[in-house]
Amino acid sequence: MADNKLKQDNRDRSKISSREDYEIDYLMTKFDISKNHALELIVKHAGSRRKIEEELSKT
Repeated sequence: MADNKLKQDNRDRSKISSREDYEIDYLMTKFDISKNHALELIVKHAGSRRKIEEELSKT
């Protein structure tokens, strides 16, 4: 079952989905990284937005 884009709350905000292109694109644009690097980080940190952004902010 697909996400209902009309229901907006913070449940999904803590995770980045590798299945959603718009989430990967946002990460790529915000930190100027490649798609492969973004996908590697999502797998490495199990999609945790906080951990991914912390790692990318260090560089």
